[in-house]
Amino acid sequence: MLQPWCAQVIDLTPANHDIQSPDIHIKEQWNTTQARYISTPKMTSWGRTLADELQYSTIKFKTRVAPLAQYDNSLAEKVDKKTELFDETGASLGHFDWVICTAPNGQTIELMAESGFAEQAKISKPKMLACYTLMLGWDNFDTLPKMLSAQAAPRWDVAYLNDSILDRIFVDHQKPARDDLLPSVTIHARNDWSEQHVDDDMETIKAQLLIAAKQALNWNDEHAPSQIDCHRWRYAATVSDSDKEALGILIDESHQWIVSGDWCGQGNIESCYQMAQQTVEAINKAK
Repeated sequence: MLQPWCAQVIDLTPANHDIQSPDIHIKEQWNTTQARYISTPKMTSWGRTLADELQYSTIKFKTRVAPLAQYDNSLAEKVDKKTELFDETGASLGHFDWVICTAPNGQTIELMAESGFAEQAKISKPKMLACYTLMLGWDNFDTLPKMLSAQAAPRWDVAYLNDSILDRIFVDHQKPARDDLLPSVTIHARNDWSEQHVDDDMETIKAQLLIAAKQALNWNDEHAPSQIDCHRWRYAATVSDSDKEALGILIDESHQWIVSGDWCGQGNIESCYQMAQQTVEAINKAK
C-alpha cells in the first residue's frame, strides 16, 4: 500500500529564445535512507484502506456542512454539550461530542464565522496560496516526447523547473506499482504565479500551462499529448515563516471544537501527521 519512491530528480530549464532544447542537470536520487513514500496502486489507495478500517464511523461524501453559526448552545446543554451539525439545506447531520475542522483556513473562517469559536482570530494568520495542476497523457509509449521516452538520457522521474511558470513535473507511469498505467505526467505551476491568476479563466490558464509544458518537455505535433486536463487548488500551500513558530491546532475546550490541518503547521505532508497527533492528544487530554 505504501512503497518507497526512489525517484531520480533533475533540475530542468525549459527551451526558450536563447536555448533550443531544455537544459537538464542531475539534482539528486531519493533513496531509502531518507525515503519518500507513495501510495500504491493509486494515490487514493492508502486513504481508502484506512477508511475501510473505520468500524464505528459513517463517512458522508459530497456533503457541504453549514457554518457553525447555527450551533444552538442552549440545545447543546440539553444533550450533554454535543454539537449538532447541519448540511447546506438545513438537514441535521447529527450530534457530535467533538467537531474537528481540517478544511483550509479560507473555508474554516467561513465555517466558524459568528459561531463563538474561541480562537477565531488566529485562523486567518497563515497565508495560503493556490496551485494550478496540468495533467497530460499519451495513448502509448511510442508517442512520448523524447524527454520522456525509455531512451531519454538521463532517465528521470521528477523535475524541478527553473525560469518557468511551472514548478515541478512528475512522471506518473514511472512511480512504483504503476505498470498498467498509460504514459502520463502531472505538472504543478508555481504557487506565486497560481495565486496571481487564481480567478482567471480556466481555458486561458490551461493554454498558458500547456505552452510552458511544451517548452519543458520539447514535443512536436507528432508527440503532443492526447489527453489534457487542468485543475485549480485554491488553497494548496502554506507560506511558512522560518522566524515564526507554526500556529499549531486551535482548540475551543468549552465547545469541544478543534481547528486542525496541515496549514496549522508548515503546510506539508509531515504537518498532516503532526497536526493529527496534536488533535488526538488534545481530545485524550480532555477526557
